[in-house]
Amino acid sequence: MSLRSIIFPVVAAAAVACVLAGPVRAAGYQVWVTDEKGGDVTIIDGGSFKVLGTLPVGKRPRGIHSSPDGSKVYVALSGTPIEGPPQLDAHGNPIFNNKGKDDDDDDSVAADKSADGIGIIDVAQRKEIGKIKVGSDPEEFALSPDGTKLYVSNEDVKTASIVDIASRKLQHIILVGQEPEGVAVSPDGNQIYITCETSGDILVVDAHTYKTVAHFNVPPRPRSVDFLTNEAVAFIPSESAGLLNVIDTRDHTVIKAITLPTGSRPMRVRVSPDNSKVYVSDGRAGTVSVLDTHSYALLDTVKVGKRPWGIMLSPDGKYLFSANGPSNDVSVVELASMKEIARVKAGQSPWGVTIVPTH
Repeated sequence: MSLRSIIFPVVAAAAVACVLAGPVRAAGYQVWVTDEKGGDVTIIDGGSFKVLGTLPVGKRPRGIHSSPDGSKVYVALSGTPIEGPPQLDAHGNPIFNNKGKDDDDDDSVAADKSADGIGIIDVAQRKEIGKIKVGSDPEEFALSPDGTKLYVSNEDVKTASIVDIASRKLQHIILVGQEPEGVAVSPDGNQIYITCETSGDILVVDAHTYKTVAHFNVPPRPRSVDFLTNEAVAFIPSESAGLLNVIDTRDHTVIKAITLPTGSRPMRVRVSPDNSKVYVSDGRAGTVSVLDTHSYALLDTVKVGKRPWGIMLSPDGKYLFSANGPSNDVSVVELASMKEIARVKAGQSPWGVTIVPTH
């Protein structure tokens, strides 16, 4: 047998394997996902979409954000047990068991308050290096643009906390509304938006004085906020009503309420890097809606996993990642084709997503 007859089949087989496997992209980032029931974070490679590992962090991890320099990841932890989403009435509004009584969640569940805090993870070590006490039952939070402060919603006590990261000290407590959840910082870093689920209250807080400078309402269960960076516009979903509210951030008024596709219970909203599109996770509908940020037209609806909650866009704007709680996976959506191209198993009840750059 000639050398050529030996080498050629090997090379040909290798070539076929490469075609079948496809090229591995050098993405330069990782996707970190909180697993609410599993108590850990799943780390996914942004190039291959493969799980690199999991990291135990504590009880009920939900909100997750990377520091501006990518060296740290912060995770909201809570010892308040999980309760299922409320039933909806014929109009899509939540039905609360307390018949309107203005009590907090801890009246009906036994909570481990020692578990509450924001966990700090060193990215290089892939190790939790501490936990900051930030008040009761933190669910979501935001970082100041310079990465020195945490703005945290304390869901069960109707407050928001301002925390200095370096000293790990609570600097200020802000009284807000029933069940504060979403927290976001305006593009210029000067204002903090806090959404309150039960009443639909939105509070706008000065990021320097910590005084409330505006207070307006949207339909119930607003979950999150994101902004255009080139115009004074914000987007806030109302889960119970299936709406996406468009907000003028100069006078804090609702410009328009966009009706999302039938069955949508919108959760997380993200604006594309070029400000042309807004993406909304539709919760129980199992889809992500894509809308034009200027005409507000619905451009597409992408099928993903069950009850997508957190969503995040890749730094290059090519992919969207959605955390699908009941199906225990993360969908990878290619935005050019508006198709789901991969599903990645991600622990138990994935909730939040952040992007961590690799160096």
